[in-house]
Amino acid sequence: MTVELHVAEGWLTVCELSSLTPGRGVAALLPDGSQAAVFVDRTGRPYAIGNQDPFTGAQVLSRGLVGWAAGRAFVASPLLKQRFDLESGRCLDDEEVAVRTYPVRTAATS
Repeated sequence: MTVELHVAEGWLTVCELSSLTPGRGVAALLPDGSQAAVFVDRTGRPYAIGNQDPFTGAQVLSRGLVGWAAGRAFVASPLLKQRFDLESGRCLDDEEVAVRTYPVRTAATS
């Protein structure tokens, strides 16, 4: 199974699902030069958000700590510790801030 993100050009294969470790992220360089942070939760569900921390501008969210709050997966920035919902991209600590989210799917490898 591969993990694919939907970007402007269509579905982009990022990595094998088996390469992702629950609780840890990986950064993916996208065709437009931006980066995505890709995660998988304990149930095997993948998520993808923008990798840029909006508070510092650093491309670090893929190195953040994954946790759960109110039944929802989030990543905490490794720099200032703000938490971002992995499904909506909304900052749980400042409701006026959000990061981009990407539609993500798994696909069978041929």
